Amino acid sequence: MKNIFYTSAIMLCLTSPAFAADVVIDIKNIQSNEGEIGCALFANATGFPMESPKSAQQWQKANKSGMQCKFENVKSGSYAVSVVHDLNRNYKTDTNFVGIPTEAWGVSNNARPSLRAPTFDEAKFEVDGQKNTTIIVEIE
Repeated sequence: MKNIFYTSAIMLCLTSPAFAADVVIDIKNIQSNEGEIGCALFANATGFPMESPKSAQQWQKANKSGMQCKFENVKSGSYAVSVVHDLNRNYKTDTNFVGIPTEAWGVSNNARPSLRAPTFDEAKFEVDGQKNTTIIVEIE
């Protein structure tokens, strides 16, 4: 009987899902086919929203008709996304002399406070590792 219990427990562990899901970023309001679209997925506030080396990131050729970034096997937890339309392909968000972005950008929850960058808490969303998540980000 003890062996049946242990065997059942092992089989249950081996057949349980990995508790990771896909996060799809649906990007809206792309103004031109010029340049690249960069998506950054942040697992915490460190570097959010513009220090993309602190995040998982993807770059794709811009497509005015709309596009998506897909992050696969994302573990359950709180995340935030930032998106930039990098017109000059330098793989960063260009800013003016006071730090205001000069390229179109957006973050999850479409948080866009005036006179400052959005915080991680304003942009965060939850990922349930058992179902995929789609986030719509409007860039401007």
